[in-house]
Amino acid sequence: MFWEEKTLAEMSDEEWESLCDGCGRCCVWKFEDADSGEILYTDIRCRLFDDAHCRCTDYRHRSVLVPDCMEIQKLENNQFSWLPKTCAYRLLHDGKTLFDWHPLISGNQKSVHQADISLQKKTVCGEHFSEDDIVRHIVDPDAS
Repeated sequence: MFWEEKTLAEMSDEEWESLCDGCGRCCVWKFEDADSGEILYTDIRCRLFDDAHCRCTDYRHRSVLVPDCMEIQKLENNQFSWLPKTCAYRLLHDGKTLFDWHPLISGNQKSVHQADISLQKKTVCGEHFSEDDIVRHIVDPDAS
C-alpha cells in the first residue's frame, strides 16, 4: 500500500494517477465565496468531462484546452481545500486514510459509483450559463 508509505511528493506518476478514484468532483465548476472563503461547488461540468464515465475526454491535453483546469500535482499546500473532502489527494495531504470504497482499497473501479460518491450522470454541461444560472447550480459536494 504505497499511499501509506510515501508522501504525495514521493509517488511515481503511475502511483499518483492511481490515487484518482474517478469521482469527477474536481471536474465541476467551483468558486470561493468572497465573504466566507468557503469553496462552493456546482453541478456544472467542464466541457471535457464525460459524466457517463466520470473521465476527462482529453486528459493529456486538458490544461491546454481548458487553461483553468485544476492540475492537482501542481497544487500548493493551501490549495488542497479546493478538492472535495472525499478526494484521496486531499485525504493523504491532510494525513488521513482512504475510504473503503476507494478503488485501491476495494479492488473495484466501480466502487466509487456504487458508493454514490461519484458525479456519474449528475452534472450539466457548462457551455452557456449566466452568473445567475451558476448560482442556481450550487450543490453540496459532500451530499450524495
